[in-house]
Amino acid sequence: MTPQRLVEIADLHRRALLEDVVPFWLRHSLDREHGGYVTYLDRQGGWYGTDKPIWLQGREAWLFATLYADVERRDEWLEAARSGVDFLTRHAFDPRGKMYFLVTREGRPLRMRRYVYSEVFAIMALAALYRATGDELLRRRAIHLFKSFLTYLRVPGMIPPKIDPHTRPTKGLAPLMCLVSLCETLLRIDPAGPYEPLIDETIEEIFRDFVKWDRRCVLESVGPGGEVLEGPDGRVMNPGHAIECAWFILEVARRRGDRALVEQCCALIDIAFERGWDAEHGGLLYFVDVDDRPPVQLEHDMKLWWPHNEALIAALMAFVATRQARYANMYEQLHAWTWRHFPDPEFGEWYGYLRRDGAVSTPLKGGPWKGAFHVPRCLLQCWKLAEQAGAA
Repeated sequence: MTPQRLVEIADLHRRALLEDVVPFWLRHSLDREHGGYVTYLDRQGGWYGTDKPIWLQGREAWLFATLYADVERRDEWLEAARSGVDFLTRHAFDPRGKMYFLVTREGRPLRMRRYVYSEVFAIMALAALYRATGDELLRRRAIHLFKSFLTYLRVPGMIPPKIDPHTRPTKGLAPLMCLVSLCETLLRIDPAGPYEPLIDETIEEIFRDFVKWDRRCVLESVGPGGEVLEGPDGRVMNPGHAIECAWFILEVARRRGDRALVEQCCALIDIAFERGWDAEHGGLLYFVDVDDRPPVQLEHDMKLWWPHNEALIAALMAFVATRQARYANMYEQLHAWTWRHFPDPEFGEWYGYLRRDGAVSTPLKGGPWKGAFHVPRCLLQCWKLAEQAGAA
């Protein structure tokens, strides 16, 4: 990858972030009457629903706080970040302290889920807004909420199990990869905290129990000791999750200068790309059965925005870490398909849901799952990674 190409990549992602994607969400998503953000946005940015997914409130607050802290101190970004965090503070918690999944536009509770992803993104938002403002209360709240997250994650019975643990005990990859990312986040605001040992324990568990090197796969769910589960649930791989997990750990490896861990992460990226890339139509499949049996997920062959966002970050990060041509080539292959199919040059932002051949399945720009997070995080990360690579 030439220095000129790295300049082009950095410039493309910077302009897309600051001139297209962030303005789209600022223009259409902010709820100036009730606070927080409306994420049910149609192609043009119009509201087609006003309920508020709590995890997307945290994600969008994280975005604006991070932009203010790390890109430029624009008042509109700080105001937008504070709006989201204030809404979370007033409306996101039930009397026990567990965070809701969905509330009304005004903040009245609608749905509680058994997951802790609302907590994950609230912690990220609080930490980012602390870095933006220096408000010590935000830092303390982020640390306290992280302790709550750990309790829900580790204490049996705190969250109702998805599957009867007496019949088929299971554990999932997603909470563990979130734990690694949260520890990296909190190290920036609480360097004396217990995060390094937690990172080590979690990385060891992921590689030991979820990565099956002999089968060249990363499983979404396994038994408590890494046992392969019976049936289709035991053969599910989500290439996007595997890739996202890989670059979360690769960030740790780069920070520590751990070359052996860099190599492990790159091998994980190789496996996920090998499993997930659609040789017929291009792009990344959403789910695969690791034994090449029929996937049971109806959306298994769709192309969604976020796995492609994660893959762009991972491939470029792997190139920066290794300077190996295969990661430059992987990035270019992903870049060509992603930028040809997902951005909407007419109304801005990116489509989220494509059919296998790349045709748009639904023109929405936001909803209960897609918000102001994966696309802008990808653009910011790729901008900065390309700058790093060009400066090295």
